Amino acid sequence: MKKQLLLLFAVLFLSSFSAHKFYVSVTQIDYVPSKKRVEITSRIFIDDLEKGLTKKYNKKVNLTSTKELPEAEELIKSYLKEKIKVSINKKPQNIEFLAREVEGDVLILYTKIAVSKKINTFEIYNSLLTEVYADQQNIVHTNINSNKKSILLTNTELQGKIDY
Repeated sequence: MKKQLLLLFAVLFLSSFSAHKFYVSVTQIDYVPSKKRVEITSRIFIDDLEKGLTKKYNKKVNLTSTKELPEAEELIKSYLKEKIKVSINKKPQNIEFLAREVEGDVLILYTKIAVSKKINTFEIYNSLLTEVYADQQNIVHTNINSNKKSILLTNTELQGKIDY
């Protein structure tokens, strides 16, 4: 009986520490009129992005490690180009990759869009990692024309639009 109680206690104790993993990316979009551009900063968990790149390109990229593939950055650029698309004033935009950096277990990706006209409508398509995780959530925060708004994109809703 004592062993059974100890086993029951161990199972209850260990199960209380099981964590639910959230699959999320966060993208911040800022319109900077003085620079005539939209600056985009995306934060993605490194291990999740590795899974997405491995699934897409059938290569183990080993991001941010000494074993990182030489073509890893090009694979990231291609993946982003396919997974994030922006239209401004109903016109598709070219997103230029600038840089990446590591912050703990997160990869921060910096991109920009040259913009010469006032933004009246902003549309974003974001399907980052939705092919890997059914419950992936991509949160988009915008600061355009001094107007802050957020959009939650998921597997079932990959696109959002904001009118200004």
